[in-house]
Amino acid sequence: MPLHSTLSGRSSSSSRAVNTQADGKSFEQLRQECLQQGVLFEDPDFPAVGASLFYSQAVPVNIEWKRPKEICSNPKFIVGDANRTDICQGQLGDCWLLAAIASLTLKKDTLARVVPHDQDFDRRYAGIFHFQFWQHNQWLDVVVDDRLPAVRDELILVHSASNNEFWSALLEKAYAKLHGSYESLKGGSTMEAMEDFTGGVGEMYETKSAPNNLFPVMKKALDRGSMMGCSIDISSSAESEAKTTTGLVKGHAYSITGVEEVNYRGQKVQLIRIRNPWGQVEWNGPWSDKSREWTYVDKAEKDRVLQNSGEDGEFWMEFEDFKRNYDKVEICNMTPDSLTDDKRHWEVSEFQGNWIRGSTAGGCRNFIDTFWTNPQYKLELEDADDDDDVCSVVIALMQKNRRKMRKEGLDMETIGFAVYEASTDEDQQGKDFFRYNASKARSRSYVNMREVSERFTLPPGKYLLVPTTFQPHHEADFLIRVFSEKKAAALEMGSNVDADLPDPPMPSDPEDESDEEKGLRRLFEQLAGDDEAISVNELQQMLNGVLSRRKEIKFDGLSLSTCHSIINLMDVDNTGKLEFQEFKVFWEKMKKWIMLFLSFDTDRSGKMSSYELRIALKAAGMHLNNQLLQLIGLRFADDKFDIDFDDYLTCIVRLENMFRVFQAVDKFKRGRVKMNMMQFLMLSMNV
Repeated sequence: MPLHSTLSGRSSSSSRAVNTQADGKSFEQLRQECLQQGVLFEDPDFPAVGASLFYSQAVPVNIEWKRPKEICSNPKFIVGDANRTDICQGQLGDCWLLAAIASLTLKKDTLARVVPHDQDFDRRYAGIFHFQFWQHNQWLDVVVDDRLPAVRDELILVHSASNNEFWSALLEKAYAKLHGSYESLKGGSTMEAMEDFTGGVGEMYETKSAPNNLFPVMKKALDRGSMMGCSIDISSSAESEAKTTTGLVKGHAYSITGVEEVNYRGQKVQLIRIRNPWGQVEWNGPWSDKSREWTYVDKAEKDRVLQNSGEDGEFWMEFEDFKRNYDKVEICNMTPDSLTDDKRHWEVSEFQGNWIRGSTAGGCRNFIDTFWTNPQYKLELEDADDDDDVCSVVIALMQKNRRKMRKEGLDMETIGFAVYEASTDEDQQGKDFFRYNASKARSRSYVNMREVSERFTLPPGKYLLVPTTFQPHHEADFLIRVFSEKKAAALEMGSNVDADLPDPPMPSDPEDESDEEKGLRRLFEQLAGDDEAISVNELQQMLNGVLSRRKEIKFDGLSLSTCHSIINLMDVDNTGKLEFQEFKVFWEKMKKWIMLFLSFDTDRSGKMSSYELRIALKAAGMHLNNQLLQLIGLRFADDKFDIDFDDYLTCIVRLENMFRVFQAVDKFKRGRVKMNMMQFLMLSMNV
């Protein structure tokens, strides 16, 4: 079910942060314990060992973990105010993170949330610090000790221009802990860190195809406290961090720290201020620090714009030069407030979901046979925006925890989404719906970034949102945020677990039996003993004998486990055996299930795609939600996402047994059964 909340201003920042330490203790509890015991904190969750630095290589032998008081005589957490010159990049390729930190220092209230000021190296010092980050719709409080990697008493990673200031180095350590190691921070999008500092929503612009109003959009963004970054694309890995003749660096993340207009020779000139997180290497073209263009600007205006300028990695560029030289602009808004209209109040619906191979990892629309199996969400935009006849919507799809999973050989999936006009049906839409209906909106492209977000204007109505990976069978967890100006009803499709099972037919009299039934009776009587009933082993022998004569079914025989499930379903008198009348009722069910299986086993291989299981079960009268289909797919599908006949039969028999049991405990109402997932799983453990 969706979680509904409202975002306006910094409301997402007001929620209390969750403690993340393995022992459940808070920063204050841990600090107090250390002070009482007279010891300095050593973090057991992120120890000062090589694995905290690298997961794919050995640590250089000359690296030592040093506390700030071992590096300088008078360490400070923050000297003066935390500002963008406090961030100098070290030997780790995390310029994207540092560009975001530089932008963070421009927004003091947000900075105070991420970098709490209730800590320092004074009398309450205990070698412990904490920072807060937004992750997947909640704020986390991350604790670290202050042992930092150093060589010859100098920090080798992020450091401040002031050698006795340590907030930026400790912030980087906390962020590394959040993702499992320092190495996990290599390479990334500035937007990713900006969202983790704010809980905001990002938008990306390609400068070569940007809208005409990009400059006022960027100016309004900074005025509203949004964070911005920019970068230059590379065509190959060899170009990464290559310096151009104009002093810019390719494949490198910069932060945008200022947007201004100045009078120059009687004309207004649009300027952008950019910072290189290296703390050096600057643009040397027009409007750079010592360029002649500044001599034609009024002194007061020049002093205002150029205050604190120096060889600090920060510089100004004319906007047209900026667009020619940079390729991407990333803007992280505290809320999705339109950057072109008046400030709005936004509602947000949120969904957590996942793509699981064999059941809900259907891939993009190119793969029509499985696309429909992806999770689907219905959005109902009932009311148009104020003073308009359309609805403004921002959709953001975020994949979860991928950076932390790098040590397992995994990385960002290529993701995107499509939006369709929805039918009135509340059930999961099938293959034909997507075959014959075009999308009304979609992400501009599939990209291997943590989040893909787009802004749309749609007429009021009902819509179907389908998030996907590009390739099918690729697994990932995701978070969807849907922002709208007016409250939008939102629900996950196919989320009900229910069944509409017909009553079993009355047994026919022996004289009314068909030729098939008479043949089955003769075989049954040969196997049955004096009690005129067959055991599980005899049932296995009988079914395998009968089914082996049906050439259209290719299988290796039913397992004893499947036959146990059949007896559990059909043994109404609880003898542990089947009488012939019970077997006859089962055989009628069996014939229908065989026809269902054959309708999906199109190549007569004896297998059906696990992605088709939802349709097969629906035809049998059973409706499962995505979570249960995922569990069944993981249990029964092989490595090619196929289910053979024996496993198919086991699955469908156990499911019907589940629903029948639930009916028996007085949960049956009007021919339909409904249960929540927990009840369903509890029952499944006993079958």
